[in-house]
Amino acid sequence: MSWKESTRMSQRSEFVAFARAPGANMSELCRRFEISRPTGYKWLRRSSLGLDVEDRSRRPARSPRRTPPGVEAHVIAVRQRYPFYGGRKIRRLLAREGLPRPPAASTITAILARHDLLSAERRRLKNWQRFEEAAPNALWQMDFKGHVPLSRGRCHPLTVLDDHSRFCICLAACPDEQGTTVRKHLTVAFQRYGLPERMLMDNGGPWGSSGQGVHTRFTAWLIRLGITVSHGRPHHPQTQGKDERFHRTLKLEVISRRPVWQSNPELQTAFDSWRPEYNLERPHEALGYEVPGSRYAPSPRGLPSFLPAVEYDLDFEVRRVQENGRIKLKSRRFYVGRAFTGEPVGLLQVGEAVWDAYYCHQRIARFDLTQPPADTESEV
Repeated sequence: MSWKESTRMSQRSEFVAFARAPGANMSELCRRFEISRPTGYKWLRRSSLGLDVEDRSRRPARSPRRTPPGVEAHVIAVRQRYPFYGGRKIRRLLAREGLPRPPAASTITAILARHDLLSAERRRLKNWQRFEEAAPNALWQMDFKGHVPLSRGRCHPLTVLDDHSRFCICLAACPDEQGTTVRKHLTVAFQRYGLPERMLMDNGGPWGSSGQGVHTRFTAWLIRLGITVSHGRPHHPQTQGKDERFHRTLKLEVISRRPVWQSNPELQTAFDSWRPEYNLERPHEALGYEVPGSRYAPSPRGLPSFLPAVEYDLDFEVRRVQENGRIKLKSRRFYVGRAFTGEPVGLLQVGEAVWDAYYCHQRIARFDLTQPPADTESEV
């Protein structure tokens, strides 16, 4: 996996952040980042000494915006660097930059108001009740943001977010929303960050199909890799609330910077520049104003070099799915989905006349032999 020049520094920063985590596997990290172990230890050593991990820093030795003559000028400079940050986020950044006793968030807000730097619209606080997984990689949320018009064509931003840390796993400027396109970008993400335990997505393409059943060929591939696939409730985008909130930030801080973007590669360059800022620099309110990278670590489950065989315990009866998406059970035919055509599924009796159908580890259908089978699909 080749590294783009524009994202080399962010990838090295990610490596250092992951290598510092307790229990980090240095050999595995070096393999995933395609570097030698001596190089990995060199970056880690330079970072511990406060040196830049880049071979040759391109930052200027002095910057008036970073080292203003007074506190108020410092606050203004931070706001200019991050025009969408409020008082609390700016205060966190000032402390991180070593400013002794940074002013209170309310004071920073007053400074911004005096210089007419506050947004016209300010979000009203609500008593939200948040839910999150207990550990990184327990759940990834995935979705397409609404398409972005280009000078010619459209961009379909693909976003993947870790539920526990809000770490942005993938941010890709896609020309379409096809399963092959998503699979290509996810493969790169799996190679870098490993496999999650579960992935949550909505019921749209390419990971949901009301006419074909609950699953598609794409989600069947995820299940084959050992990932549990979950779909949100139809017409309830709040199920993927963290990813939806990420889309708002993405639109505000990146997409709206230009009235019209020229092409997908141009927008991808902007994504590649902003993603490390979001992951490693931008304080997140839901994380107590820590950055997502402080709570994330790659999954120990690496991407296998080939798909594992589909096997079932002796308690299961095995059937191969026909082209119409059906299997035969007790002289009757039941629909499990065209996504599994040609694949073996395991049938497990769970009641006197009730059977569950599994593909690998995941239940994909339930049949009640006392009821007539559905014509097109079975609800799990």
